[in-house]
Amino acid sequence: MDDFRMRQVHLDFHTSPAIDGIGEKFDKKEWQETLKLGHVDSITLFSKCHHGYSYHPTKVNEMHPGLKFDLLGAELEACREIGVRTPIYISAGLDEKEAHKHPEWLARGYDDRDEIEDFSGAHYHLLCLNTPYLDLLLAQIEEVMELYDPCEVFLDILGERTCWCPKCRADMEAEGIDWNVTENVAAFGRRIYRHYMDEVERAVRRHSDTCTVFHNCGHVTHGRRDLINTQRDLELESLPTGGWGYDHFPLSAAYVRTLGRNFTGMTGKFHKSWGEFGGFKHPNALRYEAALSFACGAGCSVGDQMHPNGRLNLSTYALIGAGYAEAEQKEKWCKGAKNISEIAVFSAESLNGARGGDAEKADIGANRILLETGRLYDFVDKDADISGYKMLIIPDFKVTDKAFLEKVNAFLENGGKLLLSGTAGTDGEKFLFDTGAQFLGASEFSPTYYVPGFDTVNGTTEYIMRTEAFNIKNTDAEVLASEENPYFNRTPEHFCSHQHAPNNEAVINAAATIKGSIAYIGWNIFKGYALYGDFHQKELVNHVITRLMNNDFMIETSLPDRGICTLQKTADDGRLVHLLFAHTTIRGRDTEVIEDIVPLYDIDVSVKTEAPEKVTIVPQNEDIPFTFENGKVHFKVHKLEIHQMIFLK
Repeated sequence: MDDFRMRQVHLDFHTSPAIDGIGEKFDKKEWQETLKLGHVDSITLFSKCHHGYSYHPTKVNEMHPGLKFDLLGAELEACREIGVRTPIYISAGLDEKEAHKHPEWLARGYDDRDEIEDFSGAHYHLLCLNTPYLDLLLAQIEEVMELYDPCEVFLDILGERTCWCPKCRADMEAEGIDWNVTENVAAFGRRIYRHYMDEVERAVRRHSDTCTVFHNCGHVTHGRRDLINTQRDLELESLPTGGWGYDHFPLSAAYVRTLGRNFTGMTGKFHKSWGEFGGFKHPNALRYEAALSFACGAGCSVGDQMHPNGRLNLSTYALIGAGYAEAEQKEKWCKGAKNISEIAVFSAESLNGARGGDAEKADIGANRILLETGRLYDFVDKDADISGYKMLIIPDFKVTDKAFLEKVNAFLENGGKLLLSGTAGTDGEKFLFDTGAQFLGASEFSPTYYVPGFDTVNGTTEYIMRTEAFNIKNTDAEVLASEENPYFNRTPEHFCSHQHAPNNEAVINAAATIKGSIAYIGWNIFKGYALYGDFHQKELVNHVITRLMNNDFMIETSLPDRGICTLQKTADDGRLVHLLFAHTTIRGRDTEVIEDIVPLYDIDVSVKTEAPEKVTIVPQNEDIPFTFENGKVHFKVHKLEIHQMIFLK
């Protein structure tokens, strides 16, 4: 783990040049005591902010006009005296000072190609890395390396861009590239971003062999190993109250933890999101968020924003300390622990290496179903080794990569299980695996109806499926669920009632099948669950997974659907069970928050593992009774308050 820290703070300090007295209330002793109050072991400090000014003396930039001393140097000294790690932040994609000085350096959209930015909006402006701005940025990075010898450089607001600025257009024209074609511009942008990363690497390595570099894009894109492999440690930006929600981080972590890197989950102390002064979430929320990071195999980073006067807010660090005091007690079990997963989900996002659209919804739906049913899972891309999993899910979208399909066939030959849905497992016209059915393509009807062939909570009836359906003809598979069409699609010429026509009982078709180790569901059911959350969609998926796995899972608990369980192999080869539960609610229009503690009692847990010598509640160090039979350890956790770890050794 090298010097990986698990209780980090990302300290924003984007400060307008119109504000004076910058850092005037900084006091080293108070700073140190405040960090101790927060149980912080790493804090990211600012060299240069989005406004473009440096917070230290500089020869290549301008020091903030309201600053009269080396604030960064003073912060670094204070932190190093108490053993707090100090990455240094440099705003890379945004620099408002330079945007005003050099509007020709601004990134441009296609329709904006001949316009001059009037700066009328109160917002930052993105700069193009294909302009002389890159030279200035590299000089700023090298100056930081020379002055402060940082352990890490954190570069922000980055990513591959499609830019039509004058410099990009001229360069493309010189190469004979038609910049009226967006894909051409995107390909050119990928080259520019790669050039930027290479130049940054050279700049840093001229001064240090050990300094790490992180290029923050806000999201680690599934399948983009060419970008991921340039970074040693990763940070997953995921502020639940800022619109991400509480199920976003587990999805991101489920992919990143397969890549063999240290990573942190970056949340915030804010009620909403970045740039918020005076906003606070409840301490119970940070207790949960820090625990969730640990349970998903990550360290935790909490975003804060410092007042221009240079003082850390005591209420903020008491809030952070509520989560980090507990995390500090837990981390000796969690440091170096690796999550154990038995189900791999092929990331639909990784098909095109970009977020958004139906592919992202398929991943979200799969993540939610597996979280809510208590399964152990990872998300994987086509380059992943899937041989160690028991089951593979390919949600909704077809995969045509030949090498990956060969992996899937080898996986099946070695006893693996496969769940397909929608066009997954097809080439768009036929099945690529022996599903025991014939693929007939997309249904002409929307919505359709699902009829289960097994016991369900609401019984055997017709359930609406508000997602795309696909027709199949059963040949020699077992039918788990059937489909009925509506009488007709809703149009101005013929419609029924307020929403959609009822099911037509005259025709019923096979819709979900299982043959041996392969099951198929004939809807984009994961996308549907992401959009609508119908319980019967989750019920169907869970039934199919249970059938494929012969109801033999590595861990089972009596947690409710909002509970989360994970299983880890610790650095000393023990087994660590994480149980989490928090009551979330929506405040305002779209802010998902945690406030009240709702404890759970007498949670049943069974874990498939070798017989342990003891089962211990940690960090409380309380041994609890257990039984061992048929290869499984059974025990009961008397009380769960937000997070509880149980160590088996």
